[in-house]
Amino acid sequence: MEFFKIFLICFCLSAACKCQPSVKNSEILFGADILIKENLDLLKNKNVGLIINQTSLLKNGTPLLDSLMKIGINVKAIFAPEHGFRGQNAAGELLEDLIDDDTGIKVYSLYGTEKKPMTVMLKDVDLLIFDIQDIGSRFYTYISTLYYIIEASAENNIPLIVLDRPNPLGGLNVEGPVLNKNFKSFIGIAEIPVLHGMTIGELANLFNDDVKKSINGAELTVVKMSGWKRNFDWEDINYNWVSTSPNIPDFETALIYPGTCLLEGTNISEGRGTESPFKIIGAPFINSDDLISALNNYELHGVLISDVSFIPGDIPGKTTDPKFENEQCNGIKIQITDKEKFKPVEFGIKLICSLNKLYPNDFQFRKDHFDKLIGSNYIREMISDGIHPDSIINSWQKKLDQFKEKRKTYLLY
Repeated sequence: MEFFKIFLICFCLSAACKCQPSVKNSEILFGADILIKENLDLLKNKNVGLIINQTSLLKNGTPLLDSLMKIGINVKAIFAPEHGFRGQNAAGELLEDLIDDDTGIKVYSLYGTEKKPMTVMLKDVDLLIFDIQDIGSRFYTYISTLYYIIEASAENNIPLIVLDRPNPLGGLNVEGPVLNKNFKSFIGIAEIPVLHGMTIGELANLFNDDVKKSINGAELTVVKMSGWKRNFDWEDINYNWVSTSPNIPDFETALIYPGTCLLEGTNISEGRGTESPFKIIGAPFINSDDLISALNNYELHGVLISDVSFIPGDIPGKTTDPKFENEQCNGIKIQITDKEKFKPVEFGIKLICSLNKLYPNDFQFRKDHFDKLIGSNYIREMISDGIHPDSIINSWQKKLDQFKEKRKTYLLY
């Protein structure tokens, strides 16, 4: 009887704890909230240009733009990254300048003929504010937009405020090869690894130092978060996920993306044109059982792979002209079982090595694109030569360790 009473008390205490709101969430404020609460003096008498999209929200869900306009801040221009100001444009879809219907503010495209604000676009602006949610991968283009904004800020002597946001993957995991500067592009803007483990504000400081090598740096202010810690991933902070782009609909996709996005540099479907982009991959010539068997020959951690068949197709606002459109593809479905152990870039390399080995006559690299994604040409060459994935992964560790040391200078939390 005494045992039962103890059991009942423990059960009730456990249930009560589960019903409590997240302590971490209650303590965390992003840079946008800190700006509104504590730093509005930075905006006093300023003509503001905003670099924002659908992720630029306060904790209560209010768009930053709406909040600034409500309190009388003079927003003169909006600069839109890939996918547009409202986040409704498909990947790779070029954008045009427009007038926002709701506010009447001019929206300049930074994903069209220009990717950096021209001086004429900035003529009425004397302060820039950047507030966009990144997902922690080098080839996600929002950080490339940030780099160009820093350059434009420096070149036009316009101060820049970056409102910090969490790295959804956390601030500890750093993985993959460091970009070789000869392969710099809009999907690899700086000499950082695929998984950089930094917040947008930390990257801003790193990028600004990089810009200083060729021109004077920007007058940069980073509004830090409060309550966020490096070991927090998105689930720890307990904020609602807002699709950062049409094909990153949830946190698990963001976890997998740094590995399976590499398939964009091959002729294998990365799942675009389905409701599970980056979580499923395949091609008409793949035998799912053979691929699973090949992958299981390598040491995989924190991931479950299973067979899948799918038919890619156009999805308005998400995908146009996907690989193997209207053809049945066979491949694998990827599920994270332990996000602490899963290493997406290493998984991506093992996956591509398996495909190259299994289907030498069918598998193909899109050489230029793959090299820009991975940040060099030697990794593609090693895969093509049949080098074991462990050797390929080991090949980038020295430069990765050097980056980790450099990175310490820029960590804010």
